[in-house]
Amino acid sequence: MPEVVIGVDVSKRWIDVSVGGAKARRLEMETEVLAALAVQARQQGALVVFEATGSYDAPLREALEAAGASYVRVNPAQARAFAQGCGTSCKTDAVDARALAEMGKRLDLVPTVPLPPARRALKALAARRRQLVDTRKQELARCDAGNDAIARASLDAHLDWLNAEIARIEAALREAIRADRDLAAAERLLRTAPGVGPVVAAALLSQQPELGQADRRSQAALAGLAPLARDSGQRRGTRAISGGRPELRALLYLAALTAIRCDPEFAATHARFMAAGKAFKQSIIACAHKLLRRLNAMLKSGKPYTPQNTP
Repeated sequence: MPEVVIGVDVSKRWIDVSVGGAKARRLEMETEVLAALAVQARQQGALVVFEATGSYDAPLREALEAAGASYVRVNPAQARAFAQGCGTSCKTDAVDARALAEMGKRLDLVPTVPLPPARRALKALAARRRQLVDTRKQELARCDAGNDAIARASLDAHLDWLNAEIARIEAALREAIRADRDLAAAERLLRTAPGVGPVVAAALLSQQPELGQADRRSQAALAGLAPLARDSGQRRGTRAISGGRPELRALLYLAALTAIRCDPEFAATHARFMAAGKAFKQSIIACAHKLLRRLNAMLKSGKPYTPQNTP
């Protein structure tokens, strides 16, 4: 446990900082201010705890990494649940900063490992591709709704642009992977597995940097593929998945569907779960879970995918 924990609540224009759970002070979201805070944290050997807020926390994260300070990005839902568990009902920026500091003091939080520049660039490209694909889905749904000629022409023009831009981003993703020796080697290994094409491989490399480093249970939890118990007393509830990284989970689900069609091992696993009375989606999730385990083992060993005789 660190001796000093600094809780930081991040907003768009400012941050609220609580050292060790003390009264929070508000600082402007300025480069010089963040750099000074990061240097102070490093000198004190402090652990900085803040919620993962996407682009809003990026300036703070970059300042901490530049200074070599230790930090943890926590799930906002987890942080809120901790605060409520401590009896904190109200919610303000200052209260949240103090709660984050207490969270760092009481829980054995694992410091976040900064992403290398190549993986960070890859992650940004993958995120942009997801945004464009989501927009394309929305526009395609509007095409099906029926429109007059002017609206339809606008939709078609926008779809043409989206298709071209998605193709451009995908080309940039491939180039970013090829430009980095470690990423290129990892992609070659991943793509030997059934169902893993360039999009799935890029998502794994950008969204699951722990792949090949952590154990299989941690990998499943990070991807949101770990079945969670729902038991109470004598009641044994149905196991279900939740949390994790939803975009990655969706891609692994699609990869598992492909693996079932083209690989005997995964086809046998799917058939076994269906024969045991599992629902179709449950069986696919089980195959996606298995695929992730195999991918993790492949990156750990540095060996390509080899079909197994037993499911």
